[in-house]
Parts: sequence; C-alpha cells; structure tokens
Amino acid sequence: MNNGETSTSMVKKYRPLAVAAGIGSILGSGIIVGLSATITVWQNGLGLTNSQVGIISGALTFAIAIGSLLAGQITKSFGLVKSFNWLNLIYAIGALICVFSNNYIMLLIGVIITGLASGADLPISLTVVSHDAPDDKTSASLVSSTQIFWQIGVFMSYVCAFIVSKMAGASGARIVFSILAIFALITWAWRTFSTKFRAFHEEGEQRRIDREAASQTTEKVSIKTVFAGANKGRFMAFFFSILIFYVCWNLLANTFGQFQTFTLVQAHASQSFATGAGIILNFISLLATMAFASVAGGKYRNKFFLVGITVQFLAMLGLAMSSHSLWPIVITIGCYNIGNNIAGEAMYKVWTQEAFPVEVRASVQGFINGFSQVCCGLFALITPALVVPSAIRNTMFGFAAIVFISFVAGLTMMRLEKKHGINNF
Repeated sequence: MNNGETSTSMVKKYRPLAVAAGIGSILGSGIIVGLSATITVWQNGLGLTNSQVGIISGALTFAIAIGSLLAGQITKSFGLVKSFNWLNLIYAIGALICVFSNNYIMLLIGVIITGLASGADLPISLTVVSHDAPDDKTSASLVSSTQIFWQIGVFMSYVCAFIVSKMAGASGARIVFSILAIFALITWAWRTFSTKFRAFHEEGEQRRIDREAASQTTEKVSIKTVFAGANKGRFMAFFFSILIFYVCWNLLANTFGQFQTFTLVQAHASQSFATGAGIILNFISLLATMAFASVAGGKYRNKFFLVGITVQFLAMLGLAMSSHSLWPIVITIGCYNIGNNIAGEAMYKVWTQEAFPVEVRASVQGFINGFSQVCCGLFALITPALVVPSAIRNTMFGFAAIVFISFVAGLTMMRLEKKHGINNF
C-alpha cells in the first residue's frame, strides 16, 4: 500500500472524530447566525427595546471571545478530552435557557452561556483532532474538513430561520434554539460515550508520550516554555504570522458579511433577489471549502492558498472599480466567496495545529480566536460609516489593502513552515 492509500485510509478511519468536532462548528456558526436571523423575532415576542437587542447581540460576540480566550485554561483545569466531551452539554443548557426565556434577562443569560461554551469548544475540538490523528497529513485533512461544518451551520440556520419566520411571537426563534440544543445534546452523548473515540484519545496520548520520550524532553511543555524557551523566536514568528493573517481575514469576512445584501440592494436588486443570492453564495462558499479540504494535507495546499488570496484581492478591486450594474457585482461577490474560503479560516486552523505543540494548541488558537472576535466587535462600531453609498468605493480599496496584508502574513507563514521542516510542500 502506498503512502497516498495509507493516508486516505487513516482519514477515513478518523473521519467520525472530525465529524463530532465539526458538529461543534455547526453549533458555533448556528448560534451566531441563528441569533442574528431571529433577533427581531425575539424582540417582537419578548417586547425588547432596541438597546436590549444591541446588548444581546454584543454579549454573544464577547462571550464567544471570552470562551476562546479561556480555552487553554479550561483544558488545563479539566483536561483536554473531558473539556471536549462536556462543553456541548453546557452549550445545550444555555440554548435551553433561551428556549424557555420569557424576559430579557433570561434570554441574555442563555445567550452568554451558549456563547462561552461555543467559543471554548472550537479550539479545543481542533486540538483533540490533531492530538488523536496519527500523522500530520491526516491531521491537516481532518482539521480543514471541520470548516465545511461551519458553512453547513450557517446554511442550516438561515433555512430554519426562514421556515419559522411566519410564526407568531417568539415561537419561531424558540424552535431554532431547540434545534441547536438537540444537536448539542446528541454531540455531547456521542463524544462522551463513544468507545471508538475513547480508543482514539488513548492512542493519541500514547503517541504524544512516546514522542516526548524520544526527544528526551524532561521539561513540561507550556505557554512559558514555548514562547520564552530556546525556540521562542520560531514560535513567536509563527504566532504573529498567523495572528495577523487571521485578524485581517476575519475583519474582512465579518464586515463584508454585514453589507453583502446592502451592496446588492444598492445595485437595484430586490430584497428577495438579494436574499436568494445570499443563499446561493453561501452554497458556493461551501463548495470552495470542500475543495480546499480535499487538498489541505497535500502538496497543492499552498497553491490553492495563493490562488484564493489573489481572487480575494481582485474581487475587492473589482467591487471598488465596478459600476452599479447588478450582475458584475454579483459575479464579483461570487468570486470573493470562492477566494475567501480557499484562503481563509480552514488554512488558519491547519497552520495553528501544525505550528505549535499539542499541549498549547488550545491556548494559542483560543487566544487568536478571542482577540480576533474582540477586534471584529470593535470594528463593527464603525461598520455603518463604511457601508454608506458615498464610502463604499474607498471601503473596497481599504479591504483590498487588508487582503494584501493577510497575503504577506500567509506567505511568511508558508516560508516559516518550509524553513523549519513542518511540511514538504
């Protein structure tokens, strides 16, 4: 059996673990999009003020950020596997509090609990996958595939919110959150009671112990030893390259997502056309993510990245220089969605898992996730000023500059990986 066949069989063997971790991504995007799509339903059903709506939305953003920042401490306190198993139960409790909420405070508490659990789960889930995977190539393929589930979560949340949009009061929103709670409970039971996963965890831990023994390392790996030890220059370079890339990518993705529909409407599209186009563009994003996942562990990964980042840059320039004609804008946005998902979050996840020792991956990725969420939350304060018709042209040129910065950071990361022999691409 050749190496390609061996790698394929390993990916197939460990695929259920990636699915269990990926459902965490569905829940992560599901709570974000689910709340966004139903917030007006909650407002009407519970009689919330506009200020209360803003506080609830902001609370979710910062709860996810805080959860991400605490991921490393959570694994340190409770253990990596136990954290992976039980966080979804906490998520379900938060979602159920939302389901049964009858006032502002109760809904706010439910949203905060769910956000904290969701923010912590993503870096922890990815660390478990990379910890249990038998080799780096299998790990890269499995980790990148979890991004597919994030896109599925976005799509499902929009569809569910659309289906229940005509229901009276807050009933439709309660159904959406009930679905999220059910998914979380199923995932909790699967992760916790699966004998196959237990075997994966034990084998992965034994491989880690064996590697540690082979390297004759006596000092316990920690954030301090990684960033202040003998190889601190290497790890600091990894850290800042990944941080700059991801913050730039996330600022663009979050802000762009907020005014995609607005841009189409400004080009004289109807609201229904803009919404329908959004669903189709989300499907395009899903296909692009699947395409990247198929090459994440192989020699074409970096080539895909370069193509994706170039497409993003050209799309931003195209939007800046295009007229207000509808179809050129639709095509340009479609190209952006392809590039954004080929050279985006899936790449960031793989880099983070490859670059750092398994003992600190949850902490590092949790910090980057949390810091990025805080940046996006603060950046959202000026988003309204960026989307007015008179400013959109300059905004797109600014976005093109952000893409270029992320390109430089990504190229630096690829060269660092080659320099330190992390992969042979």
